[in-house]
Amino acid sequence: MTNTPRQQPEQQAPPAQKLQVRYAKRGRARFTSHRDFHRALERALRRAGVPMAYSSGYNPHQRISFSNASPTGAATEAEYLELALREVVEPDAVRAALDAALPEGMDILEVVPSPPGGIADRLNASIWEIRVAGLPRAMLEQAVAALLAAESVEVERMTKTGMRTFDARAAIIDLTVTADDTLRLVSLHGTPLVRPDDVLQALARADESFAPADPPLLTRLAQGDWDGTRIVGPFEPRPTT
Repeated sequence: MTNTPRQQPEQQAPPAQKLQVRYAKRGRARFTSHRDFHRALERALRRAGVPMAYSSGYNPHQRISFSNASPTGAATEAEYLELALREVVEPDAVRAALDAALPEGMDILEVVPSPPGGIADRLNASIWEIRVAGLPRAMLEQAVAALLAAESVEVERMTKTGMRTFDARAAIIDLTVTADDTLRLVSLHGTPLVRPDDVLQALARADESFAPADPPLLTRLAQGDWDGTRIVGPFEPRPTT
């Protein structure tokens, strides 16, 4: 017997264009996991006829890069990804075709040409809306005041490497009660990432009377770069120096 050298896989050409995409998950689509959304997006890209670039190697796949996806169960108006294409196309045509090909509740909001650098570097903070039913507004305000007054509040979360303890208070830029049942959270992205459910756990630890009867409804309203006063969206123009 002779050993036949394994044929090397075809090397793909560099992308002709990269596009950045802002998308939303609304209604029942908020229960879609990141993996399920990825599969739905790949199918939609094929149905929409988007000329995707593929990776090299023995198992080529569409070149899609995700950035800081929201947790399963959270609605969102500000998720981002990047597509690498083998042909140059009109971004708004991709937006319309891809939006029409995705299931209800998964909506493509903006598509723009990718500027130099990765989008992840421009996503270091988020604004979340947290709707907490069944608690008086005074109780919400009391819990928020207790959390903000604390220097640190440790919470626990199960991760891939086991149970992890970390300070949720350190990530909070701002936390306010905006309506009788609604909180507005502005938080920094760090390692580990502090999520809205971690902040809810921190509220309960800061004030034992904070005990929502039903799971709160989480919605990411914005994501971008915290400039010290506000969140600058990744598609907003950057000042030139």
